[in-house]
Amino acid sequence: MKESLNYIHKIQKELSIFGGIGALLDWDQKTYMPTQGATERSDQISLISRLSHERLISDELWKHIRMLSNHDVLNKLEEKDQIVVKRLEKDIEKARKIPPEFVEELSKTTSLAYVAWDEARENNNFNRFSPYLEKIVGLQKRYCEYIGLPGHPYNSLLDDYEEGMTVEQLKQAFSYLKPRLVEIFTRIKDSELFRKQQNLKLKFDADDQKELCYFLIKKMLMPSDRTRLDVSTHPFTTSVGNDDVRFTTNYGRGQPLFAFFSTLHEAGHALYELGLPKDDYKDTVISDAPSVGLHESQSRFWENMIGRSRYFWNYFYPIFQKSLPQQLNDMDLKTWYFYVNMVEPSFIRIEADELTYCLHIILRFEIELDLIDGNIKVSDLPRVWNEKMNELLGVVPKTDTEGVLQDMHWSGGSFGYFPTYAIGTIYASQLFKKIIEENPNIYNEIDKGEFGNILSWLREHVHKYGRLMTADEIIKKACGEGLNSKVFVNYLKDKYYNLYDI
Repeated sequence: MKESLNYIHKIQKELSIFGGIGALLDWDQKTYMPTQGATERSDQISLISRLSHERLISDELWKHIRMLSNHDVLNKLEEKDQIVVKRLEKDIEKARKIPPEFVEELSKTTSLAYVAWDEARENNNFNRFSPYLEKIVGLQKRYCEYIGLPGHPYNSLLDDYEEGMTVEQLKQAFSYLKPRLVEIFTRIKDSELFRKQQNLKLKFDADDQKELCYFLIKKMLMPSDRTRLDVSTHPFTTSVGNDDVRFTTNYGRGQPLFAFFSTLHEAGHALYELGLPKDDYKDTVISDAPSVGLHESQSRFWENMIGRSRYFWNYFYPIFQKSLPQQLNDMDLKTWYFYVNMVEPSFIRIEADELTYCLHIILRFEIELDLIDGNIKVSDLPRVWNEKMNELLGVVPKTDTEGVLQDMHWSGGSFGYFPTYAIGTIYASQLFKKIIEENPNIYNEIDKGEFGNILSWLREHVHKYGRLMTADEIIKKACGEGLNSKVFVNYLKDKYYNLYDI
């Protein structure tokens, strides 16, 4: 028994190291790697992926897990070891369905596809990316066959990001959310304030943006000796090790607040990574997020519930004015707060306002389902994308760069991933509702730029559990109920009907 425990912890340590190496290679490719390094980098990443997968599905590890999971043996283990064995057994059982050569093929394909996507996006040339995407869609269909979860094939993709979630559950949640978002959006568009609103012509120097972003993460209590902030085309967060979390932003986008809000968003991810359980669970399957949706709830919580609140700007707006006096000195806080929360249909998901954001997610979910079902082809995507944008948001992208090519996720094979953005957004509204109920004074703390108690609450109610529970169980424990779109809809109505005098 002790020998088996030592063995599974040894392998988990190795897997953790492999994961860190892979994350570092990926981070470097998206930040500093010379473009000509892409081919060799794809070989490096695919090798790490294959070695990691082979470790996980090895007969030797499976033998030790099966021995430890035997009912009589399992009951003799300490509780912490029982939890690790049960979780690891489930992960291995799923991973053993996937041939190593498939993992290597997918990894190499996606590494090359990212470079093709980046070039396609830069040059507004979907045909540069489409051959890679066609191959990726074919690989995703094969993956669904390997995993073979009950119900819709897409369930096997969803489960990788949101354990236990199904197409049926998502359709139910989105069938409630979609018409209500459209209803709120329509009422806002019919309002006098919407008809009169104007997008402020502001432009913030990159150095000023950078200074404000670093001030922000300091206020969020981001430890500078365990994290770093860099620049990438598409902002992201990755964990290279327990004390090495990297996150990125982009100072060159057209929107003057893009860098600030993307930093706020990614900092939420980074703080969650730093708060995951260590000690007894360091370098085990438990020291990880139980779902991408729960991970996303942390970034959306900070970005929207905190960062787009009036209380947040009571503190931060004077700092913005001091940093950017020529542009902001004559603008009052009320005007600025309206500008920050202004509803305006956007082509770009990551630049979307808080209200219309989830419509972008529903669009992608519907497209992914149709691709997996074979109802549409990759070559149809630019046309289908534009039709759905017009249907949901009333706007049509002028180029594929601001349309179907805007996100990197498909280049990475992340099918089943996009719905987690909506799930996380809903979770964030539920967590915010609960923290205010338990700590009414939080508003006053935000007003003063004090976020310590908010971070402590998230550490206690979300971060510390890692994979000790599922995301659904964590949300139920923290909020008293599971995924509830009604909470998010009520939050939006309260905020935006007031903002637009409806």
